[in-house]
Amino acid sequence: MLEVKDVSASYGKALALKRVSLRVEKGEIVSLIGANGAGKTTTLRVISGLLRPNSGDVIMDGRSIVGKEPFQIASLGLIHVPEGRGLFPEMTVIENLEMGAFLRKDREGVKRDLEFVYSLFPILKERGKQLAGTLSGGEQQMLAIAKGLMGAPRILLLDEPSLGLSPIMVDRIFDAIQQINKERGISILIAEQNAYMALSVSHRAYVIENGTTVMEGAGRELLGNEHVKKAYLGI
Repeated sequence: MLEVKDVSASYGKALALKRVSLRVEKGEIVSLIGANGAGKTTTLRVISGLLRPNSGDVIMDGRSIVGKEPFQIASLGLIHVPEGRGLFPEMTVIENLEMGAFLRKDREGVKRDLEFVYSLFPILKERGKQLAGTLSGGEQQMLAIAKGLMGAPRILLLDEPSLGLSPIMVDRIFDAIQQINKERGISILIAEQNAYMALSVSHRAYVIENGTTVMEGAGRELLGNEHVKKAYLGI
């Protein structure tokens, strides 16, 4: 469904990515792990059209999406939940969810997806009229993922979904990620510093170091890799 081919990208004169390549097949959970500053967020920004690459290509459903505007890429079914959650803090929970469905015209589908996100995160239904900015960190992460789901993604990009959360909340978020993948068949690409959690739920994974993808394998396989254990698992 999605392929990143030899992508390089910069912020001004600072080269952030150097020939990054990865792929996400239909129905997969794929993780991109690496240290802070390795290029994980930049990779997702290139994929979703927020940053144009210097070279290389991003292909979705067999066609290049490089040069398309982010809203055009979102309309194709590729939804990006950014680091920092990307919520509208002065709007209520339900208003944020409605904004997630802004590009959609299928009202019945929107209703079904709203019921799904409420079943996934029941607290959001309880907090419907509460301002997003007043939610706890875990609730805000739930809302960010739910808002992404309201865009009817076929591919969901999640940037650091565990950032700043308690261990119990991290478990809940990753359980939800697996449920989304299993029940909806949505392909998911996770950029995550918590390598253990990411690899534990992923069908496949990539390691990115200094802006370059250096390793690929099954999630469970990389959990047992000596370099990964020493560099990212603290073993």
